[in-house]
Amino acid sequence: MSEAAKVKKIVLAYSGGLDTSIIIPWLKERYPGAEVVAVCTDVGQKEDLSGLEAKAKASGASRLYLMDLREEFARDYLFPMLRSGAIYEGKYLLGTSIARPLQAKAQVEIALKEGADAVAHGCTGKGNDQVRFELAYKALAPQLTVIAPWRLWNIRSREEAIDYAQSHGIDLGSISKKNIYSRDMNVWHMSHEGGDLEDPWNRPQEPLFQLTKSLKDAPDRETEVSIDFEKGFPVAVNGKKASPFQIITTLNEAGAANGIGRTDAVENRKVGMKSRGVYETPGGTILYTALRELEMLTLDTDCLHFKQNVAQTYADLVYGGKWFTPLRESLEAFMEKVSEFKTGTVKLALYKGNIIIAGRKSPYSLYQKDLASFGATSYDHADATGFINLYGLPALVASLVHGKT
Repeated sequence: MSEAAKVKKIVLAYSGGLDTSIIIPWLKERYPGAEVVAVCTDVGQKEDLSGLEAKAKASGASRLYLMDLREEFARDYLFPMLRSGAIYEGKYLLGTSIARPLQAKAQVEIALKEGADAVAHGCTGKGNDQVRFELAYKALAPQLTVIAPWRLWNIRSREEAIDYAQSHGIDLGSISKKNIYSRDMNVWHMSHEGGDLEDPWNRPQEPLFQLTKSLKDAPDRETEVSIDFEKGFPVAVNGKKASPFQIITTLNEAGAANGIGRTDAVENRKVGMKSRGVYETPGGTILYTALRELEMLTLDTDCLHFKQNVAQTYADLVYGGKWFTPLRESLEAFMEKVSEFKTGTVKLALYKGNIIIAGRKSPYSLYQKDLASFGATSYDHADATGFINLYGLPALVASLVHGKT
């Protein structure tokens, strides 16, 4: 029996965008008689999802599961990643990367509930998302067959995908050959790829940006915000307690209004090529900046420096789709322990794309004014002589042995 004959029910990660819209009829053609169940996850993408079920069914799906994962996304994925300090290659705040494990987990849960034989996604064969989805499938339900249409069909471009959709009578909304950017959005960020961005010499034009104001249009005055943290997690903005999703939403609004969080990056994809993406991450940029200041205040030298090194590994794991792995989970245990005293408040001033540190305080502050002051303190300057003699001993010995003067 062929693979196509064995597959009786497929659960598709569905967004209603170009790729997943054309996948449903393609699956029905390639796997005759198979039922296609669509799963859409709300992770704060701010899209009107009210007509999505009708759209999925019109394309050939038997039903649509619409799952509200906004709070789970913020609480169990974004905040742990934030606490770790993970930033891929020093620029990318991992907005798309961190959403995929949760979306894949939700898809697998529905597949198991429905008794499906297979799961499918709309990721291209050039991108990172195929890796992220499929590593999650392998970790959570390795028995399921994985169908990746972009690696199987003859469609090789977004233009061809649009032609396929039009020939099958699929409504694409605002997607056209003129509006060719590939975008991904959730509560953490919005990404932009494709079109004129494929030439890294091209500067992103202002109409590209969907969330953040340009610097020239941002207010000509500072916006001050304070963020309270408990053990490395944000718990309040401007003294008001809120849920993780609400905190990010509030800071998104403040950051976007002040032109905060734009990033233009040429990054190394896991499949080996370099790609160019433009990202808008207003609230996330504010939170990373604030937490970094709190860490500078509350972590000792060894913990701070080691955590900064580990954060890069954490970022690589998230970027590469290795969320459900022993190493990522082990690093989480370290992040929890090292954040034990990361409690306090950071005050920031937002102004035309800049984040200005306006103050920081913590009951666990390791900054001691008596020691740091240039005035009279309990610090004995004479103690430094013996320290320098011992600390510099290897250099002194090397100089004597090697004959340096």
